[in-house]
Amino acid sequence: MNTLLKDIQDQLRDSARIKDVIRENFSNEILTTANQMINCFKNGGKLLICGNGGSAADAQHFAAEMVGRLNYDRGALAAVALTTDSSILTAVSNDYSFDHFFARQVEALGNRGDTLIALSTSGHSQNVLNAVYAAKEKKIQTIALSGKDGGALAELADYNITIPSHNSQRIQEGHITIIHIWCNLIEKTLFPVK
Repeated sequence: MNTLLKDIQDQLRDSARIKDVIRENFSNEILTTANQMINCFKNGGKLLICGNGGSAADAQHFAAEMVGRLNYDRGALAAVALTTDSSILTAVSNDYSFDHFFARQVEALGNRGDTLIALSTSGHSQNVLNAVYAAKEKKIQTIALSGKDGGALAELADYNITIPSHNSQRIQEGHITIIHIWCNLIEKTLFPVK
């Protein structure tokens, strides 16, 4: 077999294996955290979502699915990706440090009743950890998606799902799968098809 073809099959097999692990071990946690977000929306709250790199893209993807839609037209849901404002990014990073970029936004935009979604493949991203600290100060519920051993984030967040892999690609694939499941559960619950 061609080595590149074998590599493709190995990667797809590993990706499928991680999703099986998520299905077998984290279905209850996915439902619990989806219900937390559903209750947040029912009570007039919003999602604040943060992460770095690929996790920043996932934060933006999640917010877009909430404000826009996943499967069908329905009312908009309040969600903000804290990764998108370049003026805040550069100002806070320059005046304080990059470690405070998300925390300052949580302080400015977050209210009790909101939910912070913190994404980190390592669980050690200081700016993500600081966002969780800021959320706790404001009595905001926190949900983490992490990887590897979960890092400090797993211990700090109110809810955590750690993808059991040391491969960042597999971790991010697990995160976006969970995000899509959350979106589906939130949409179906809050806007049931008649």
